[in-house]
Amino acid sequence: MTSTNLLGVPETLLPAEPDVLADLETLDLVEVVTAHPTSSLAWALLSDEAAARGAELEAYAYARVGYHRGLDALRKAGWRGQGPVPWSHEANRGVLRALFALRRGAAAIGEADEVERLTTFLADADPAAAPAIEAERA
Repeated sequence: MTSTNLLGVPETLLPAEPDVLADLETLDLVEVVTAHPTSSLAWALLSDEAAARGAELEAYAYARVGYHRGLDALRKAGWRGQGPVPWSHEANRGVLRALFALRRGAAAIGEADEVERLTTFLADADPAAAPAIEAERA
């Protein structure tokens, strides 16, 4: 599924993170985040790990950092607060995963307004992102 871009805003395509991906193969997540603190992907994965062990507040905090690092990366890539951030572009997946993790964390701590805002943000970025992440977890 692709989103309909009625505003004609160009897609935002983030640069690849080959060093992060390589380190994910050999280091634990804390070491990856420490080595690459600007990586939304690393923070999102750390959030996933915390959520999997039931540390919901910790997972929320990690996701919040990943979300803010993602906004920084999007803005650096020319994003102006709107427009597609396609899931199909693999380098965008860290930011989208951080948004998803933050939404999950917000739900876990009862932040209903934030869940709604992040659901809209994810759908506006790419309606395929949340279903793709959910399918990976199934």
